[in-house]
Amino acid sequence: MTRTAGETDPLLLDGDLTPQEREVRARVRKFGETIALPLVNAHWERAEFPAQLVPALAALGVAGGTIAGYGCPGLSATAAGLVTCELARIDGSVQTIFGGHSSLAMTTIALLGSEQQKQRWLPAMARMERLGAFAVTEPEHGSDAVAMETRAHREGASWVLRGRKRWIGLGTVAQLPIVWARDDEGEIGAFVVELPAAGWSATPMTGKAALRAIPNAEIVLDGVRIPLENRLAHANTFRDATRVLTRTRYNASWAALGHALASYEIALDHVRTRRQFGKPLAAFQLVQHRLATMLAEIAAMQLLCLRLSQLVERDEITAAMGSLAKMHNAAKARKVVADARDLLGGDGILLERHVVRHQSDMEAISTYEGTDFIQGLIVGRELTGISAFT
Repeated sequence: MTRTAGETDPLLLDGDLTPQEREVRARVRKFGETIALPLVNAHWERAEFPAQLVPALAALGVAGGTIAGYGCPGLSATAAGLVTCELARIDGSVQTIFGGHSSLAMTTIALLGSEQQKQRWLPAMARMERLGAFAVTEPEHGSDAVAMETRAHREGASWVLRGRKRWIGLGTVAQLPIVWARDDEGEIGAFVVELPAAGWSATPMTGKAALRAIPNAEIVLDGVRIPLENRLAHANTFRDATRVLTRTRYNASWAALGHALASYEIALDHVRTRRQFGKPLAAFQLVQHRLATMLAEIAAMQLLCLRLSQLVERDEITAAMGSLAKMHNAAKARKVVADARDLLGGDGILLERHVVRHQSDMEAISTYEGTDFIQGLIVGRELTGISAFT
């Protein structure tokens, strides 16, 4: 459906986008609406990885986002954010598949790899011929990832990895997972494992009620041996992992916006056509007020996303900035999708109407890369100068 600016862009922010940014958005939106959307409900319901979408995703030419060179598109931070938003607007699993590979894994190599390492791995990743994963979280260490127990022991010309990881997106399908582990000196580094590799075991996690079409894995590293040159050259402390997360967390705010936009648009169409008591639902005062409130939240989310992208572009983003926006947008998106589900009445729980899928997936987005409480502690530390993590 063609929409007016006021319906989804009440502050006319689209006018501040460049022609390239609008073209990238249109390209990804076409992929989403014509290729991905007809498939996502079935894959979500079966908890099945949509492998057939990977070539179509690769053909968009957006993997690598803001990375320039090595076959990557060198997008503006706003264009990269719009890619995230448009993919989430279609499906959270598809967005997270792309984000885990492009935003987390590829950005880690781009930020922390040597020139030789970037030349070695990024071109095939940009073509999505080899998928990456970002393996930080462990069974006993989520929010306190700095306490990780996975070890990298040097033996001759190799690193030998031992430990366990959990909740690793793409962990069962990636060919280039990046494993964060503690070395013999106790420092944390990033190690690229080229699969298949002896000693690597990835078991899919089942029973998820959100992001069901992206495979998350429990990983056991039982003496996985990799060459010394597979340790990223500039990944030597946990601060380096934090650099990656600070640089990429703004994408979570864009993802939340995508889920909110999709749910709001579906609800808006529904109340215009659904008639009760002799008139469309849109004619009721309570419905109009709820729509107005939803749109106001979306406008605030849009402003935060665009500002964050400007800060990323200028390399001025801080951990607290990303956390502030993620905390806000995740909370507001959860409310918008919940209101949309309610406006659809009984139809709101049907997958064919999509909103309940967005609602379930928002539960995951509000948790990954740090819960509301963790984001608040990051902002609070910036405000007070006091860490309240322990």
